[in-house]
Parts: sequence; structure tokens; C-alpha cells
Amino acid sequence: MADVGGVASDRLRSFVERIERLEEEKAALTADIRDVYAEAKVAGFEVKVLRQIIRLRKMDRSDREELEALLDLYKRALEL
Repeated sequence: MADVGGVASDRLRSFVERIERLEEEKAALTADIRDVYAEAKVAGFEVKVLRQIIRLRKMDRSDREELEALLDLYKRALEL
């Protein structure tokens, strides 16, 4: 392992290469997700609503309930 200016170049190269591979995988997954949304759109589903549903499903139940209560409160305040 060569040290250049106190940096272990082999270890650094290993980190960089791992990150690059993961970035490639992430790009492929992003493309796959985009394809699924396109499929859903063709099937007649609204993509904006699907994205919101996905976001809500990621949330903890109590956080989601709090968000929905605040949203309802704000809507009533604005008479929406």
C-alpha cells in the first residue's frame, strides 16, 4: 500500500471504486423506478398522487397522522 502525503492510495482507490459502482447501481434503480411510474401512468394512475402515497408510506404512523391533522387544520383555516 503506497502512502502519498499520508494518504493510503490503495484504500482510497477502493473507496472511490465502491462509490462509483454504487452510483451506477443507483442510476439503474432510478431508471427502473421511472419506468414503473411510466407504466402506472399508462395504466391510468396519477403519478403525482403515487409519489405522495410512497412518501406517506415511508413515514411513521404518528408522524403521518400529525401531518394529516395539520394539513386538515390549515385547509379549514384557509377554507379549502
